[in-house]
Amino acid sequence: MDSTTPTSRPRRRRTSRRQSGSRPSRWVIFALALVGALWVPATGGQDTLVGGINNGVSTIRIAVADFKPLAGDAESLAFKHTFDSTLYADLASAGIFDIVSKSLMPPATPGAPSEIQLPSYAAAPVAAAMVAFGSLGLVGSKLVVNGFLFDAKNPQYPQVLAQQYSEDPTGDSARQLAHRFADQIVFRLGGGTPGIAESTIYYVKIFGGGTKDVTKEIWAMDYDGANQRAITHLGTISLSPRVSPDNSRLAFSSLGRDGFQIRIYSLILGRMLTFPSVGGTNITPAWSPDGRELAYSSSRTGDPEIWIADAGGSLARRVTSFRGPDMSPVYNPRTGDQIAWISGRTVPPLPQLYTMNIDGSGVQRLTDMGYATSPSWSPNGQLIAFAWDRKYGPGAPGGQDIYIIQVTPNKDGAYTIVQLTHDGGRCDFPSWSPDGRHIVYANSADGKPEHMKVWTMLADGTQRRPLTGPGADMPNWSWK
Repeated sequence: MDSTTPTSRPRRRRTSRRQSGSRPSRWVIFALALVGALWVPATGGQDTLVGGINNGVSTIRIAVADFKPLAGDAESLAFKHTFDSTLYADLASAGIFDIVSKSLMPPATPGAPSEIQLPSYAAAPVAAAMVAFGSLGLVGSKLVVNGFLFDAKNPQYPQVLAQQYSEDPTGDSARQLAHRFADQIVFRLGGGTPGIAESTIYYVKIFGGGTKDVTKEIWAMDYDGANQRAITHLGTISLSPRVSPDNSRLAFSSLGRDGFQIRIYSLILGRMLTFPSVGGTNITPAWSPDGRELAYSSSRTGDPEIWIADAGGSLARRVTSFRGPDMSPVYNPRTGDQIAWISGRTVPPLPQLYTMNIDGSGVQRLTDMGYATSPSWSPNGQLIAFAWDRKYGPGAPGGQDIYIIQVTPNKDGAYTIVQLTHDGGRCDFPSWSPDGRHIVYANSADGKPEHMKVWTMLADGTQRRPLTGPGADMPNWSWK
């Protein structure tokens, strides 16, 4: 693919333009279509392989024993059941384990190092390299978990990890303790990369259907789809949630009396923060890796351009200046000195994927065909996930799918691409997990926005599963 910008000279805008008013221009409609407020038909393409997704970690066969109860009361057993099922699911979905089926596990339940019989785990049919086990129960007024990870192939020095956790016995504490232990195991065995079981996914919850009386609020859920809860209650249309790197603030775009404006919600204070309203349509915010700046698309000078402001909305500067919509910026989280974004500056003005430096220099075009939307940069800064109608147009085959592109061209000057989803309807809004091993995205089999669900998959396109029911869109995975 062409790694340069189009050779024809772009037309610069006039220095004076009428500010956009209440009536949407064609560029506003185009912009809203790109961020999912309107539906645009879709088609798609083929794939190539991309390496390096799993950070060089080989698959490890692990046995996860049910934890031994410290007490036999009903409340303790209920906590234990939640903990056991959550820990097993967390490790099964981690992307680095071959997890032993429960049906193959030895009948004895070890609760402490002195009780485990490692040969029974190391031998067939279990044939595990690692064993997770421990005990759980109520001790006084606390729920206490003792967790262990042993190397089944090293009986002389088997202990790899030993952790004790103590929490108030609330309805969710057993789940959170299982998440915490799972993340410790993944960190220890996964090449030093933190696990994602304690991370959060933010998304748009759609209320109503069709084109009338629709509201969209910002919601959140645990990484596995549990604990779904409302963040905003604005009674309007809110789009594109983006959580700050320190998980303290949520940026999004919301429709108000001044049109679509960037808004900031404090997850610590539980209220909106001040962010100035400006002219035009302002959408698709993205945080810099240090949390000090926001990049977003603004049509305050006519058609949508990429602007960067500080976290309070001050000192805003424009970094693109081409006729045609520019939107959906996302920082390279590894370096913070590059932005990937979508631009409709080509002729015909179909949106394509670009990268540039944060001062607007060094523009590189990564796609040269179809209809690209919704870029998301991987944590290691080497890959960009995006949605693509690769063969966009009337009668074109395929559907809108999620792709990954390697941002550094190969020796032939082309960009390596992999297609992750196939023939599943409309797929959009990919977002990387903080460990770089998973991607969350939105999907609707029939293309209707009210039927969109949030799905998750490994970054190689396998283990796809839904996290929500219909009416969920635009997911964004927390940075940690």
